[in-house]
Amino acid sequence: MNTALKSRTHTVVSMALASLLLSGCAAAAGSTSPSESAAATAAAPPPSSAAAKHPGEQHAARAAAGPSEASKMICSQETKDDISTILALQQAPHTVDSWADATYTCTYHLADGPLVISVKESPAPASARKSFDALQEKLQAAPLTGLANLGFPAAQTDDGSVLFLKDSSTLHVDATGLPAAVGPQKVTRTDFAYQVATTILACWKEHH
Repeated sequence: MNTALKSRTHTVVSMALASLLLSGCAAAAGSTSPSESAAATAAAPPPSSAAAKHPGEQHAARAAAGPSEASKMICSQETKDDISTILALQQAPHTVDSWADATYTCTYHLADGPLVISVKESPAPASARKSFDALQEKLQAAPLTGLANLGFPAAQTDDGSVLFLKDSSTLHVDATGLPAAVGPQKVTRTDFAYQVATTILACWKEHH
């Protein structure tokens, strides 16, 4: 490995560790207490009803109901606060969210351009992997290996896109609309997108 690549790998991993230390995620959507979990279990329908549906039908029902609580985290106050911390913003950025084709998208309107974060929800891990692979191929994103992928399938482009696959969800952080140097530290768009992605993953791992 050449010196430049070693330096970039060290920077990327250091940013991931920094992301895990951000305040983020306290009482985030999707977390439940033991009593809430017990209540949900008691209220669950019998096997002969919705729980017995084919996985595809279950996914269609979930899609009709809107994004999961985990997906909503990309547009949550916690994520807004984390992005504000990374960019040293005085106030949380304005966001616009949407739900279409089983994909939840949150667009952050930053002063220097848009940051678009999306989560594609798939019926099962196998179909999620196909979705991830298709997006990776479309973007011509290079795989992240070693410590940089945090144990998940992951990829990135040189112009500011970062992808992670966790369970049945494909996370895509698209910073291609931002300047080449981002924030007070003047990091690259890709490094910024990576830091945002790992911050969201930290939320998902903490609460799921």
